[in-house]
Amino acid sequence: MSDDLSPVAVVGLGRIGLPLAVQYASQGLTVTGCDINADIVAEVAQGRCPYPDEEGLEAALRAAHAAGHLTATTDTREAVSRSKVVVIIVPVGLTPENRADFSALDAAARSVAAGLRPGTLVILETTVPAGTTRSHLGPLLETSGLRIGQEILLAYSPERVFVGRVLADLRKYPKIVGGVDDASLKRAAAFYEKALAAPVLRMANCETAEFVKLAETTYRDVNIALANELARAADQHGVDVVEAIAAANSQPFSHIHQPGMGVGGHCIPVYPYFLLEGAEEARLPRAARQINDGMARYTVERLAGVLGNLSRKTILILGLSYRPNIKEAAYSSTLLVAREMMAAGAHVLVHDPYYSADEMNRLGLEAPPTFPPAHTDALVIQAAHDEYQKLDLASFNGCSVVLDGRNALSKKKVEALGLRYLGIGR
Repeated sequence: MSDDLSPVAVVGLGRIGLPLAVQYASQGLTVTGCDINADIVAEVAQGRCPYPDEEGLEAALRAAHAAGHLTATTDTREAVSRSKVVVIIVPVGLTPENRADFSALDAAARSVAAGLRPGTLVILETTVPAGTTRSHLGPLLETSGLRIGQEILLAYSPERVFVGRVLADLRKYPKIVGGVDDASLKRAAAFYEKALAAPVLRMANCETAEFVKLAETTYRDVNIALANELARAADQHGVDVVEAIAAANSQPFSHIHQPGMGVGGHCIPVYPYFLLEGAEEARLPRAARQINDGMARYTVERLAGVLGNLSRKTILILGLSYRPNIKEAAYSSTLLVAREMMAAGAHVLVHDPYYSADEMNRLGLEAPPTFPPAHTDALVIQAAHDEYQKLDLASFNGCSVVLDGRNALSKKKVEALGLRYLGIGR
């Protein structure tokens, strides 16, 4: 192992940062995870996993900790001061104006700068607008008194993983890497070749590497928007869009995604706006965002059309998580749909096996006092958790309509219970 690649500091122990730290440690690198959340740091420092729904992470973390390759701290400056590679993976979300919110990145960068030593390689993995690594992060790191391209190496490599299966994805997807100069690229590529089993794809510069992630996530958002437009057209024609899309995708040039009541997560609702920061005239990404966020209102209008109106109706939304079988509510469609329903006068309840009533309340949502509730006029499936696939829908007293916002249930089985089934494009 090259002495230039260890120790490593991973700044940010979130749903992606912690698996990254564990992956690096599993390859024999000495890794310190850094985070401002003292509770998470305490868990990791004791070899315990704060994300039990992340496949394979608990066992891998325990092994890395037992081998002495992984520890954690809240003192980022100190960890950086004894590291030769620093990987920054902290959240960059959106401001109310849909611009990149750099507050967490800036705070992390200042802590990193305070501990930098000559020769350190800094890699940013957080998805950011093109140009951020060189023009935004670089000057913050130079507050250390060290110069980028002289005493400090700087590179960008976007995370390309799916929460819930991060470790598996790290072994599978090619690692995109770009540097501010050739020396930074060479060292960053060598680091990932040691730390990962996946192939490393070297980009011409860090801007190209940044753009790759924006392109692939915007593609998905635009594709989902097309599927949602097809679903709305299918509703008008009495066509099952799921059947139609499956048939269309039997043609090898067709790769249509699936429609739904909205798009959630840290990535797809956010990163197209990062692309637009450098290309405001791009029309398709902006239209896709409007279409996909507009599915919340469309969903509510469909339900209101069947119930007559939503005033004083009790609606139970199943699933706060933005996708099945994980605890992650970032930009969840439930937040938009609940707001639309409340504006229409509905009494909205939200259930999710991964969230407590207090966690719901902190998001402005109300959990049912019992499950099933005493009375429900309609059910809305927002996250198709495995638990919801097994529900006895007949046990929901008063329920007459099931709106399947993820097209996850059997229409025949729902209707066999005497309930009205509504899907998205079905």
